[in-house]
Amino acid sequence: MSVLVVGTTALDSIKTPKSENPRLLGGSASHAVVAASFFAPTKLVGVVGGDFPSRYITLYKKHGVDLTGLQKVKDGQTFHWSGEYEVNMNNRRTLNTVLGVVDGWSPKLPGSHETTPYVLLANISPAVQHIVLDQLSKPKFVIADTMDLWMNIALADLLRLLKRVDCLVLNDGEARQLVEEDNVVNALPKIHQLGPRYVIIKKGEHGSILSGPKGVFIAPAYPLKKVVDPTGAGDSFVGGLIGYLAAQKSGSIETHLRRAIVHGSVVASFCCEGFGLARTTKTTKAEIAARVRELEKLVKF
Repeated sequence: MSVLVVGTTALDSIKTPKSENPRLLGGSASHAVVAASFFAPTKLVGVVGGDFPSRYITLYKKHGVDLTGLQKVKDGQTFHWSGEYEVNMNNRRTLNTVLGVVDGWSPKLPGSHETTPYVLLANISPAVQHIVLDQLSKPKFVIADTMDLWMNIALADLLRLLKRVDCLVLNDGEARQLVEEDNVVNALPKIHQLGPRYVIIKKGEHGSILSGPKGVFIAPAYPLKKVVDPTGAGDSFVGGLIGYLAAQKSGSIETHLRRAIVHGSVVASFCCEGFGLARTTKTTKAEIAARVRELEKLVKF
């Protein structure tokens, strides 16, 4: 089955203590749709400006991404984010954000997209996520990703969204903020009460926690000896996860969700080994399968 991904399609300028890379392909939808494409046919819904490089369109197509839902505003500017990482790659600061064509964007789904069974509402404003949901016809599984910004400026929209999705993905700090609970284990049932049947809390290099009807699952991150750039790792994680789910031909979501999380974690590990999407787009299915096997050995006891 296919996956629909909506989110930001951006140009990222990333600086680390050892390197500086301007105007890389980035954005939540870009990372997620490439990650999902390793497992299932993918459809991208996003918006770019006239400054969006044609080589990035070619890159999407290389991964078989359906671009009929990608809008191009010729006289507009593509969403641009620039940030700087410290030696500890867990710490970064935003240097500049230019919303460009994302500001006020209202996506219109092509007719062929309205019945897509698996939907990822990648990190973007809850208002845009609602607009997409309003155009869908009975999707099988909907995942929403979010961040602290929307809790600060669009909490009402976000809370309304949580009643409409099957799964919420957020990091540990955001989970604490959402339900005002310092302990993430105690936060999980409170988040479920807001609507989502499944909750996944991302913990960066420490893996993730899944909570659902059949209890809690603790998933490790794939251990890396060197992290080049973690930008987009969380988006790659959830993209790989939903792509894996969409590829399964039988069984319930519950049956496959734990393995889906492990596959998402592995795809995210490749993202961290290069700037932007440089490493992810060079990854092969065989490399992904090999790391999944390694991770299985590491946690088996």
